[in-house]
Amino acid sequence: MKLFKYKSKNSVNDKAFGKIKTETFLFSWISEFFLKAHKSESSHVITDEVCNDLDFDELFMFLDRTNSKIGQQYLYNQLRVFDNDTKIDKEEEKWIQKIAEDDQLRLVLEAQLSKLKQTEAFYIAKLFQDKPIEAPKWYRLLPFLSILSLISTISLSFSTAMVYVVPVLIIINMVIHYRNKNNLAHYISSLPELVKLQTVAKHLSGHDSDIFKDEKLEKSISAIDKVKKHFYLFQMENKLQGDMTSLSWSILEIIKIILVLEPIIFFKALNRIKNNQKQISILFNSIGRIDMLYSISSLRLGLENYSLPVFLNPEEGIKAKGIYHPLIENCVLNDIDTSSKSILLTGSNMSGKTTFIRTIGVNVITSTALNTAFAEAFQLPKVRLMSAIRISDDLMNEKSYYFEEVSTIKKMITSSESKHYHLFLLDEIFKGTNTIERISAGKAVLSYLAKHNNLVFVSTHDIELADLLKEEFDLYHFSEIIKDEKVDFDYKLKEGKLKTRNAIRILDINEYPKTIIQEAEKTAERLDLNSGQS
Repeated sequence: MKLFKYKSKNSVNDKAFGKIKTETFLFSWISEFFLKAHKSESSHVITDEVCNDLDFDELFMFLDRTNSKIGQQYLYNQLRVFDNDTKIDKEEEKWIQKIAEDDQLRLVLEAQLSKLKQTEAFYIAKLFQDKPIEAPKWYRLLPFLSILSLISTISLSFSTAMVYVVPVLIIINMVIHYRNKNNLAHYISSLPELVKLQTVAKHLSGHDSDIFKDEKLEKSISAIDKVKKHFYLFQMENKLQGDMTSLSWSILEIIKIILVLEPIIFFKALNRIKNNQKQISILFNSIGRIDMLYSISSLRLGLENYSLPVFLNPEEGIKAKGIYHPLIENCVLNDIDTSSKSILLTGSNMSGKTTFIRTIGVNVITSTALNTAFAEAFQLPKVRLMSAIRISDDLMNEKSYYFEEVSTIKKMITSSESKHYHLFLLDEIFKGTNTIERISAGKAVLSYLAKHNNLVFVSTHDIELADLLKEEFDLYHFSEIIKDEKVDFDYKLKEGKLKTRNAIRILDINEYPKTIIQEAEKTAERLDLNSGQS
């Protein structure tokens, strides 16, 4: 397996390429596209529990090198929704490489995509994900009211009777105008951004007709081109508010009130939006995807090493060489091969067990979503990922830690019985209960999960559990090194179960009273004898 590391000629205007972002991440907006997306036909969705266990937000901040808010939303969705039709294919791999090597293409992408970097661009997805506001029944009367108001205002110069009519009309128009402001607030930012989106797509398509994957993009560009004339008033409104030109804004506001222009144009624009939601979606996904490819290219440039994952059949398991966690600086590389069995890890606290389990989970996500593995080589089947690593009490519902853990693992048991191939990540199973029941229940559950042709990675402090499962699981361990009264960790994965017990020794190093140390050692010896261990 080839270890990748390519170089790019970073120009003066291209200093951010390959670098981690330093901006603020607005996850409530970044995640909204994902939260509202239809997922019923998706092969697998990464749950909130898995995201919490794998520090997903921190991972996203490291992975995200997009230029636009649309790109951020698309990348977030890509990382959480596993679909066969959204995987990175060979042609897109060529584009990822081309972006890294072609300075001109990269700078064109940066210049165009950055036009959608303002927070307002987050609103674009609402235009095709939300149901448009319905026009009120009295909407059809507005054109007549507009004409009547215009004629009445003009007639003021030669008809004194209009002095009584015009104020009444203006009051009615003001009520309609400002009542409509509540509706307009939902769209005043998104409509101008839609025009930018269409312009960016048009420019990039003109630069290179092969840059987009969706063949229907040209039709979508043309469709929005025909309707964007209805957005000019809102673009002007947005610009005047942004420029704080009070006089210009006031004059425009008076004209809009007299002619009831805003509600008339607003609901016409909404009708156009409603009829072109599919076209807007195509534009959004096309721009989001090319920005994601740019992001992958930039990410890879900034890595010391990475590899393209190879997808295997389920029975071949996971094979990794030099795998590491991208969020850990100078992370120790490890190898693993699960071609025969699931994996049980033993070791003391802080030795690396949980981090290694998270490393596997993170690499499964990035390999599946971004075709990028943080490893010298990574081979894996297409799996559904579930985890029970960071569980906490649900005090609002009066649930203890143990009951939360039982509930989470029950979901795994149910899922394990399906036809789909799963990867289950567990850290210290049933640690919310006593030793005997923890080992007994843990053994039964882990045997059950492994029997259903799924893959399990589990860590434990219980050596007894390793003994009970040695025929069903491959055993590995992490260990600490005690030298010169100091405790150190090498974070290297080693075959077999942990054979040394250093917990009491570490108490001694930390100068616990000798009486405590002596009593602890005697108790440990007695427990070993009672359990049949010498």
